[in-house]
Amino acid sequence: MNIRFDTLIVGGGHAGAQVAIALRQRKYEGTVAIAGEESFLPYERPPLSKEYLAGEKNFERLLIRPKAFWDERNIEILLGHKAVAVDPEAQEVRFAQGVTIRYGELVWATGGHARSLSCEGDGLEGIHTVRNLHDVDQMLADIFKVEDVVVIGGGYIGLEAAAALSKFGKKVTILEALGRVLARVTGPELSRYVEDKHRSHGIDVRLGASVASIEGTDGKVSGVRLTDGTTVAAQMVIVGIGIVPAVQPLIDVGAAVAAGAPVNDYCQTALPHIWAVGDCALHHNKFAGGGQMRIESVQNANDMATIAAKGILGTPERYENVPWFWSNQYDMRLQTVGILGGYDEELVRGDPKTESFSVIYRRKGKVVAIDTVNAMKDYVQGKMLVTDGFLLDAADLTDATRPLKDVVASHCAKTNIRSIKKALDDEG
Repeated sequence: MNIRFDTLIVGGGHAGAQVAIALRQRKYEGTVAIAGEESFLPYERPPLSKEYLAGEKNFERLLIRPKAFWDERNIEILLGHKAVAVDPEAQEVRFAQGVTIRYGELVWATGGHARSLSCEGDGLEGIHTVRNLHDVDQMLADIFKVEDVVVIGGGYIGLEAAAALSKFGKKVTILEALGRVLARVTGPELSRYVEDKHRSHGIDVRLGASVASIEGTDGKVSGVRLTDGTTVAAQMVIVGIGIVPAVQPLIDVGAAVAAGAPVNDYCQTALPHIWAVGDCALHHNKFAGGGQMRIESVQNANDMATIAAKGILGTPERYENVPWFWSNQYDMRLQTVGILGGYDEELVRGDPKTESFSVIYRRKGKVVAIDTVNAMKDYVQGKMLVTDGFLLDAADLTDATRPLKDVVASHCAKTNIRSIKKALDDEG
């Protein structure tokens, strides 16, 4: 079969969809195809562990665009296509179905697969992950058959799933191996607040709880045994311990490593005509101290996709956007700007008892990240603090009666700074 596309996008999530959208928005006239593993049009993943799991949003509302959108823009959607090999010299991708497709430019936007357990009993019936529509549909099909649910992992996915499942009246237990939830992405103050919020909704949150094995009866889950010898009853286990980047075909040709696909500032891999974007892409981020990392967020997926599209169009632009994240749990709207790595100071802005506050993280006096809870103005205005790197007084930052934009304006006035550019030049 002789199939060729000027731009072939492998991966049908946010990143892959946005590459195609960005190309057409910029009048790209070449042929475009999105090849995805699933049998659905590109859809949003974040609501799977939130509104979709809780029954508040149906699948049609998850679609990134309706079918007519792709048809009208001549974007071919290839459903059920799993890429298994790449030939960079022939510029071809081979799929599990036996189809080989040639490309002018290849964009790798495959994201990752949910990391699974590796312990005794990890193959028992009743163990679920939360990565795609099939995963969550299977959970919803089983939820009314169980009474006890154990969530392994106190990251965002695990916490969101626990919050959604609490609405079904089940006994839910969260097992987190570290000493606090969200330990890898936020500071102690917000971790404690989130833990208390879950406990107030009847969730049993256990910290420092490492899993030894999954116990079962007749091939089905019956409990989770911890390394301290205790067993937690469970007829359903949800595993939320991260993802494994889906990059094996790129590893095979030297364009990726186990941790992901390294790219330069323009989202290009080490091989010509091959780009990588979204959850699977390893890139240098100046807001993380310049270290190479993967960022799993819709913002990163969309922004990297746009950068890749501009490169394909011959108008390259560096990827220098500040990362941001969000999560909904119960009545909490959690929003984060920046990456916490290397902060040396944690400032609380507002009173957590009011259920609307922020936590500001500084390194050597400069704001590197901000977490907000039901504080939209702080979130929006906090982006400026992270991106512009002002040196601001802690007392001013923690005064919740003053909008953050006024704190910055006052700082500029005091120092006779007439522009942000001059402020940055003066303060280094």
